[in-house]
Amino acid sequence: MAKSKTVSSAAPTSSDSELRLDVLMHLSNLPGVPGQEDAVRDFVLAELEGLADDVRVDALGNVIATRNGEGKKGKRERVMVSAHMDEIGFLVRFIDEKGFVRVQALGGFDTRNLFARDVTVHARGGALPGILTPGGKPIHISSAEERKKIPEVKEFFIDLGLDAEEVKRRVRVGDMVTLDHTARRVGSLVCGKAMDDRASVFMLLEVLRHFRKTPPKHDLIAVFSVQEEVGLRGAITAAYGVEPTVGIGLDVTLAVDTPGVSPDEAVTRMGEGIGIKVFDSSMISTRSLVDEFYDLAEANGIRAQMEVLGQGGTDGAAIQRSRAGVPTLTLSLPTRYIHSVVESVHVDDLRSGVDLLVAYLG
Repeated sequence: MAKSKTVSSAAPTSSDSELRLDVLMHLSNLPGVPGQEDAVRDFVLAELEGLADDVRVDALGNVIATRNGEGKKGKRERVMVSAHMDEIGFLVRFIDEKGFVRVQALGGFDTRNLFARDVTVHARGGALPGILTPGGKPIHISSAEERKKIPEVKEFFIDLGLDAEEVKRRVRVGDMVTLDHTARRVGSLVCGKAMDDRASVFMLLEVLRHFRKTPPKHDLIAVFSVQEEVGLRGAITAAYGVEPTVGIGLDVTLAVDTPGVSPDEAVTRMGEGIGIKVFDSSMISTRSLVDEFYDLAEANGIRAQMEVLGQGGTDGAAIQRSRAGVPTLTLSLPTRYIHSVVESVHVDDLRSGVDLLVAYLG
């Protein structure tokens, strides 16, 4: 992981009045694990009313909204910008004889963040509140060795407070399970579950809102993708169908600019602008696009920072590898505490992400 480099030190241009942070927080609160993004999709479709020339939902469940550009044909690009709707979560995989529910993880979890968590099991008959925790003894009666052990996901269970017969009557294998947390403001941060990647969904909606009256110069194909957390699946099929000439992934990245981490491992830093991805383990961004976005940020006084991420992947990788290949980069939103219920993004970084996309498309 490499130290980030700031493109512009210009004063941030964001203000809370320009960003509909209530929309971001609502998106964060919605449930939607891979394959069951329905609530997020419905909200996105409602938000898209009047913002695009064409809106459709494909066979996999991606929302594809097209805003036609006004540039001359032959000179305007077909720019696919993709942000994923799904969040990490679980599926019910087994109900034991006592009514305790075992889960299948969808996405990567640090199980140290899962102890004694409020969850919701989204059953067909209605949502059921539950408690997720690993099997084992309370701290009062456990040994020092037992207290040091970090459990695996398979050791966790959900207590629904119901007898086994009632649980088996109301819950099915395959039901969605989401972690509970209500988004809130913490200083200059917006904190909540599923900022990965609802914060990018929010930015993409804001970009479309910017062009609601005046079209962009390029054709904008905004994709709100599904099943990213389990292998970039929605973006793969969307890119194949859309056939873009330029691809842009929108996702979060690490901002480990917190105590206990050396400066060279920070990847990005909060409040220093949107990340222009150079590399992650799924893709190397097209260098000409990296340079173009770097120059755009510098020319427009938009805060941005170069990003190299040792592990991880985004929808950008799926677009880049589509058909015969697509010039692609990813714009990355610095985020603290990724893959927890307190994922945190900075208001100024949200604004810089929207501004840089508008500068490119406009």
